[in-house]
Amino acid sequence: MKQLSLFVAAMALALAPLAFIHPVRIQGRSMAPTLRDGEMCFALRAWCAPAPRRGQIWVVQAPEGEAVKRLLALPGQRLSLQEGRFCLDGQPLEEPYLRYRESGNGGPWDAHEGYLVLGDNRPASRDSRAWGPMGRQAMESLIIH
Repeated sequence: MKQLSLFVAAMALALAPLAFIHPVRIQGRSMAPTLRDGEMCFALRAWCAPAPRRGQIWVVQAPEGEAVKRLLALPGQRLSLQEGRFCLDGQPLEEPYLRYRESGNGGPWDAHEGYLVLGDNRPASRDSRAWGPMGRQAMESLIIH
């Protein structure tokens, strides 16, 4: 009985960090070049993560399942695509992490009470432009990168 108690205590201690941080394997090319297909990252669970901020990368529960995307617009903000550049409330966004940009014009997309999340590889990303805003409950984990 004592050995079983020690084993249970050891397992609980070993698994305790998973209550806060968990591994995430990147699937697909929507976050390239920032995150590559097959790459392993760690994510901080939403219940212990700071409030979402622009520029952070989150695991979100999207209509098609889990997805990893960058947060671009906070509640009440609006995104638009103007001549190939994303603008936030009419002001161009500086996005040094982008290699693959969109062309043309699009939107506007309103965050309303949620968040707008997009992939860094915009031409290959299915994101808030198709899904709409993500509620706070859809923001599952903050990627530690």
